[in-house]
Amino acid sequence: MDTKPQSLARTPLYNLHLELGAKMVPFAGYEMPVQYPTGVLKEHIHTRTQAGLFDVSHMGQVRLSGADAATALETLVPVDIIDLPVNTQRYALFTNASGGILDDLMVANGGDHLLLVVNAACKQQDLAHLQQHLSARCRVEELSDRALLALQGPLASKVLARLAPNTAKMIFMQTATVMLAGVNCFVSRSGYTGEDGFEISVPNHHAEALARVLLAQPEVAPIGLGARDSLRLEAGLCLYGHDMDANSTPVEASLSWALSKVRRAGQARSGGYPGADIILHQLAEGVARKRVGLVPQDRMPVREGAEVVNTKGEVVGRVTSGGFGATIGGPVAMGYVDTAHATVGTVLDAIVRGKPVPVVVAKTPFVAQRYYRG
Repeated sequence: MDTKPQSLARTPLYNLHLELGAKMVPFAGYEMPVQYPTGVLKEHIHTRTQAGLFDVSHMGQVRLSGADAATALETLVPVDIIDLPVNTQRYALFTNASGGILDDLMVANGGDHLLLVVNAACKQQDLAHLQQHLSARCRVEELSDRALLALQGPLASKVLARLAPNTAKMIFMQTATVMLAGVNCFVSRSGYTGEDGFEISVPNHHAEALARVLLAQPEVAPIGLGARDSLRLEAGLCLYGHDMDANSTPVEASLSWALSKVRRAGQARSGGYPGADIILHQLAEGVARKRVGLVPQDRMPVREGAEVVNTKGEVVGRVTSGGFGATIGGPVAMGYVDTAHATVGTVLDAIVRGKPVPVVVAKTPFVAQRYYRG
């Protein structure tokens, strides 16, 4: 039997990461930069105060084309795709027969096609899912010839407007085809940090040149996966496989806001996606557990997997993400707790190395989201 580990894939920016002194780690089958020499804390603060450039080329980009693409995709997601305006993107979820989340994704309407961005770890599974269910109705194409860069932070708009002035007019979740450094790119005003910013889909062979142009701007620094994680946690954003998975529904994951009105009970296109009956029932009747924010009342970070107990010591939940929130200067976490204990302000304990650490149920985001809405 061959026990040799599978070789890791590399993004088109691999050599640039090495040149910049990145510490590379395995992530979702890729060698990815977890941090650069400045370190996670400074990278986090830089993104919150200026602009950070992230390599997210490990994510999957998929194009659906054909007149029936939007109608077909609605059979897999509880979201309004048919009425998604051109040059707009929307957050969506693939669900399974029990209402669990197979992955979360972005769906953009490019006019004659839909562009999907899916999580790296779920990329092959998502592609197979799309091909199995949709290939008879529309063309499903993985865009493996494209890289993805994220430019995030309060000065991201100023930086990108230098290269393409029209991007300044875009608002949160709008998309456009934009010429950047002489190359046609597909740009969305969105991201995964809670800050204003853009995600830029660029052909692989132009990715490094574009990254260098962006990094040459005085406001921009390279940011690794470590700060990407701490930034999204402060912004109250879920990480697939941690804060939601195939065993948690959108209602349990506190993602009911993503379930489009037109797909809800009594509406024009109610249901019609995997697990719809369960999800619609939960929307009406409630759930036994919910994802909540948790603020540890100690300096000690509370990590994923820690049990959450009530005042009697009974287990009422589990932490799914936790770490240090550099912007707020203290630890933050998210997890699932029984609905009876999910009220904001409820005091519970997380068990860390056998000892109880008091945590308070809190609203997310922990840091105000600063998306540009015009």
